[in-house]
Amino acid sequence: MIEITGLTKKYGKFMALEDLNLSIDAGVVFGFVGANGAGKSTTFSILSTLLAPTSGQAFVNGVNVVENPAEARKYLGYMPDFFGVYDQLKVDEYLDFYGASYGLTHVDRARLIPELLELVNLTDKRYTYVDLLSRGMKQRLCLARTLIHDPKVLILDEPASGLDPRARTEMRDILKHLKTMGKTILISSHILPELAEMCDEIGVLERGKLIARGNVSTIQQQLMSDKEMILKLDGDLQEAVRFFEENPNVTAIEVSEKEQQLTFFYKGSRDEQIMLLQQAFAKGFRIYSATEVEKDLEDVFMAITKEAQANATETI
Repeated sequence: MIEITGLTKKYGKFMALEDLNLSIDAGVVFGFVGANGAGKSTTFSILSTLLAPTSGQAFVNGVNVVENPAEARKYLGYMPDFFGVYDQLKVDEYLDFYGASYGLTHVDRARLIPELLELVNLTDKRYTYVDLLSRGMKQRLCLARTLIHDPKVLILDEPASGLDPRARTEMRDILKHLKTMGKTILISSHILPELAEMCDEIGVLERGKLIARGNVSTIQQQLMSDKEMILKLDGDLQEAVRFFEENPNVTAIEVSEKEQQLTFFYKGSRDEQIMLLQQAFAKGFRIYSATEVEKDLEDVFMAITKEAQANATETI
């Protein structure tokens, strides 16, 4: 559905995007992660036909977004991180205006507007002036506007930015529903755990480069090699510490006497990890709880960007 080859954007000497190559299948929810200035909005602007690349190509549903932008827009719904609303319009008037802009007939607009308002949970605000809506409601109205022409691809730049926890939850639920409708969705966000919950894949951008791509668990396995294990024991903790310290795959150990808890970091394989715990039981250690700490997308993001920055420094 989306094909990007060698996409590059320069502003003078500043490289906003460098040689981006990406292929996204239809129906996939793909999340872009990156700090401000990493290249997320630049990528979205190019895909949305709002910005010309310095070099490279991008296709949406087989249409070149640079050479044939009018045709590409038929398949695109773009929700920018900052957007304007017409405050003197009521909600239904606002959607009617955009529907007419896309060439929808009056009959089609009259049918679609109630359906879209129901989708974004704004049915009871149909005749409310836009300027009286909360920020979260305006975000959902903008999403409804993005959907007015039933695009195959949605490009959502920070759709939950500035929302309170309840509004973020509402937005997340709507996006999950859109996924079930078969939409291909590109989404960027700084709210990393929510991306992990919604996305089939993520891509991490750092200084204009795509430095990692895959599902969350795959990236974790590749980049978060040291596993964190928490053991609760009934007995002598120091003796257990000495046992685990002797294992070459144990990289660090932390002890909490108060909680009778031992935490160690382990770089070995899963089979070696299981063998280590079996050896501990065979030694007579009374372990009544063993838990591996799950790493979320926040941990992955910090780890891979730190690694990318270190590599960049070494190159310099």
